[in-house]
Amino acid sequence: MSPRARVLRKTLKTLLPILLVILLAFVIVCGWIVYGITRPPRAAYLITPQTFSTVTGPILKATDVTWKNRDGTDSRGWLIRGAEGAPAVILLHGYGADRSWLLNLAVKLNETTNFTVLWPDLRGHGENPPINWTLFGSVEGDDVAAAIEFLRSLKTSEGKPQVGPRVGIYGIGLGAYAALDAARRTSDVRALALDSVPASPEDLIAAATNVRLSMHSAVLQRLAVLGVRVYAFGKFQNTPSCELARSLRDVRLQLLVGGEGDPWRRSSLDLVQCVKGQLDVRKDLKLTGANLPSATGEQEESYDRPVIEFFDKSLR
Repeated sequence: MSPRARVLRKTLKTLLPILLVILLAFVIVCGWIVYGITRPPRAAYLITPQTFSTVTGPILKATDVTWKNRDGTDSRGWLIRGAEGAPAVILLHGYGADRSWLLNLAVKLNETTNFTVLWPDLRGHGENPPINWTLFGSVEGDDVAAAIEFLRSLKTSEGKPQVGPRVGIYGIGLGAYAALDAARRTSDVRALALDSVPASPEDLIAAATNVRLSMHSAVLQRLAVLGVRVYAFGKFQNTPSCELARSLRDVRLQLLVGGEGDPWRRSSLDLVQCVKGQLDVRKDLKLTGANLPSATGEQEESYDRPVIEFFDKSLR
């Protein structure tokens, strides 16, 4: 063996353990990030139908319901029945939130329109979720389509269909992306009210990674995306929101956009160029769905009212 080859061999022997340690460190960090972001923070529900009734007096006629997703997993949500044959609206929370964030909106919507309202916990969210993980919208749209099928199965006490042919969906962040994807999958969806729309599921992963690490790192964001793709075993799809919006037909759309400081303002406004149908844009809102729990009654009403009026007008 030549002296040059011996030096190269010795160098490789020296560097190989270091490279293996670095590789192992990357794998561990990647696994830690992916495990954390696919299992969003969970807390006790802010409010439930039972505690709501205790505060307001009249009994809230909301029931806890469950149904099967298309992949055989379980979903759950709260349901308020409306008039026989009236439209239905599904409310979808954002990443890291849960169905209790939307209880007030659900009650107001039902009382104003007499529509049936269903608001579920998305995968990996809420107290003791039946599915422990989220895929940032890659499969959640299919879950929402299953929720629409559940609504179609509801019957009145006389055995007639509870819900009419029109369905609307409201969504924030992760919920907004899932709503867009569900509207592509079924023609039942006639109206979408979307708040804080991400450009793609990868944008949601990047935002969740920033929160997980309490810092912004493009390298670790890409590492998280790669890790989620591996973790999802081929289920992860990164279809842009714009592409989903372009595929919609006969769907009325309302975009709820925050002010200059809103991190999702740009991606939400970018969607305007992708929509072919009727579009209502509410720009520079002082309040978005992410701030609802901390809003005053007056602020919440100023946000809820345009959403309710949009569905009332679009689904009649």
